[in-house]
Amino acid sequence: MDTIYYVIYGALMILSIFGLIVGVSNDACNFLNSSLGSKVAPRHVIISVAAVGVVLGASFSSGMMEVARSGVFDPSMFNFHQVMILFLAVMITNVILLDIFNTLGLPTSTTVALVFALLGSALGVAYYNLDIMPSERMLDDYINFESAGSIIVGIFASVGIAFVSGSIIMWFTRLLFSFRYAQAYKKIGPLWCAFAFTAISYFAIFKGLKDSSLIDADTMQLLDQNQELMLLGAFIAWIFIAYLLENICKINTLKLTVLAGTGSLALAFAGNDLVNFIGVFMAAQNSMELTEQFISAGGNIDNMMMEGLLVPVEANVYYLVGAGLVMVLVLFFSKKARRVTDTEIKLAKSGAAKERFGSCQAARVIVRYSLKTKKALEKIAPDSVNRLVTNRFNALSAAERGDSSFDLIRASVNLTVAAILISIATSFKLPLSTTYVTFMVAMGSSLSDQAWGRESAVYRITGVLTVIGGWLVTALAAGLAAFVIALIMSYGGYAGIVAMIIFAGAILIKSTFFAYTQKEEDRILELDKQAAVIDFGINSADRLVRMIELNSSCINALEQEDLSSLRSLKKKARKLHKKLVDIRENEIEPTLQFLPRELADRGQLVFHISELSLQACEKLQVIIKTAHLHIDNNHVAISESQSHELLDHVQLLSRFYPSIVDMLNREDFSELKEKMASAEELRGDFSERMTRHLTLSQDDLSCARNNLLFLTLLNETRGFVSISNNLIACISELHEN
Repeated sequence: MDTIYYVIYGALMILSIFGLIVGVSNDACNFLNSSLGSKVAPRHVIISVAAVGVVLGASFSSGMMEVARSGVFDPSMFNFHQVMILFLAVMITNVILLDIFNTLGLPTSTTVALVFALLGSALGVAYYNLDIMPSERMLDDYINFESAGSIIVGIFASVGIAFVSGSIIMWFTRLLFSFRYAQAYKKIGPLWCAFAFTAISYFAIFKGLKDSSLIDADTMQLLDQNQELMLLGAFIAWIFIAYLLENICKINTLKLTVLAGTGSLALAFAGNDLVNFIGVFMAAQNSMELTEQFISAGGNIDNMMMEGLLVPVEANVYYLVGAGLVMVLVLFFSKKARRVTDTEIKLAKSGAAKERFGSCQAARVIVRYSLKTKKALEKIAPDSVNRLVTNRFNALSAAERGDSSFDLIRASVNLTVAAILISIATSFKLPLSTTYVTFMVAMGSSLSDQAWGRESAVYRITGVLTVIGGWLVTALAAGLAAFVIALIMSYGGYAGIVAMIIFAGAILIKSTFFAYTQKEEDRILELDKQAAVIDFGINSADRLVRMIELNSSCINALEQEDLSSLRSLKKKARKLHKKLVDIRENEIEPTLQFLPRELADRGQLVFHISELSLQACEKLQVIIKTAHLHIDNNHVAISESQSHELLDHVQLLSRFYPSIVDMLNREDFSELKEKMASAEELRGDFSERMTRHLTLSQDDLSCARNNLLFLTLLNETRGFVSISNNLIACISELHEN
């Protein structure tokens, strides 16, 4: 067998390991988010429970591997060389695409990525085959379009069903329990937990272990034939167990429900979605084994067609266990997995929070008409019903809710509804995406639970639409990319294969070791500590000095008509503004969210400093943009006298503020009032200079433009000085409080 096939085999093995890493990082949100969002237990306990489910599911994974072998294409139509190219194109596409989504922190479906990558790659190889060897065959002969179509329709249909189901069931559940559910739970808790545990048990058996070696076929058939009796017996047994645990053992059965749901979802994920990560590699390995046997029997490798892949095979248990261990390590150590889980948790979070997504027109329209619909329903419903609903949906305050994103009731609904929907789909042999189902159930329950208030709804819906849009991109990008890569390797021969392997390796190395940056975390400013507050003020003053330096450089560049310097200054000012926005969003806003009453004055001062810093930077940006536009349009530069007047002001600023900052650093305020008074005098000087230049020459257009430019710069600088004075005054107050 040619060496190139061993190279492909080795590349597929490495890509499978990366596939496990990026795939688990994305799919972790499926089974972790309900537990993490409700803070049912410490993070390491939640991940440990999920890890047990993952190892069990991976160890007993089964016939789902056939999806990669023959679920989308007909292997009997491809020879060995073509199948290996097909598999390599799928893995390159899958790994790179999922890594991109992980870096963006967006959950997507590894199943959709696999199915569309298989479809695109098979189409690419089939097109090449028909191109070089024209025949009466059609693409229909190569691709199982009917099977692929049913998978695709089922997957995307699950989106709407999951959202509606999550919304309806959460609404009635909250109506039943309310947000203050302790009293109601004492009465009907065992029934609720029994229902949830029955659904989760059914899900674990019929979705997680249905085709595994843990349960033999006869036992599975017996359970399948007696589902109603089994469910009834399980429900009665769980009522008894839940009552004992809650009332005798004093164990919180809601927490057990959420943890059990987490473990069962993890088990089903590993047992069924493992094919998305190592199924292609194992199919390639089986292809090599079949080909080696064919060659040993005297066959020609060029004539080796891969109908052998149509025969189901048992997966190597060592590979399955190894894959399970890799998945567990990813759960514990992957930063990207945490980033993806954070996206869904923040979209489902109750109450106000820092929103990751902006707003879009579609979201604004949805919110507007939803509010109108709600008002219309309230008018139709009797007052007694409205009062009942209002009382039951009276949400907890931030202090009552604590640091959890939502309560255990919603977490149990998320897991139970997801388990039921996936179980029903499995029993009817309907394909779906576990990612889509779990995500949309969580979003539907968030909507019904009024986690999306008027202050956050438009941003949350924008986030949901962004994620759904990402799913569509996954499908299109996976199919198109795999198609192109398969064509490159088919037409490019060995050179094309090696080039694609090197390309994939370079992207993965860059993404793993160089490109990933941790997202900005909330940084709480310790307002109760004077030193921390003073440091904040000093840093704000230092940034003001930086702005003055940029202002001075701008005037010099304007005088010299240095376009490249002005362009560079625009970037620096934009970067500084972005830094100030980051400080406000990730430091000031989280700090003020739960500010104690006794620190209100200091908090107000810090907020004012942050806003003044932003305003000063915005004035600076206007100055630089105006100067840049003037020179970029090739207008005549400002006159020497105008330049000197502007530089005089900038030099005065450069003298005043750095010395004031130095005083603040030394906490020496003996000359501060004099310095501030001198800075105030600058504003009167601005007015005199502007009055002197208000008479424009009507005959000389360039003179008119220069006067307008000069007046604009002078006016913006005056505003900059005014804001800077207020900023310094606020910073000095920090030392007094």
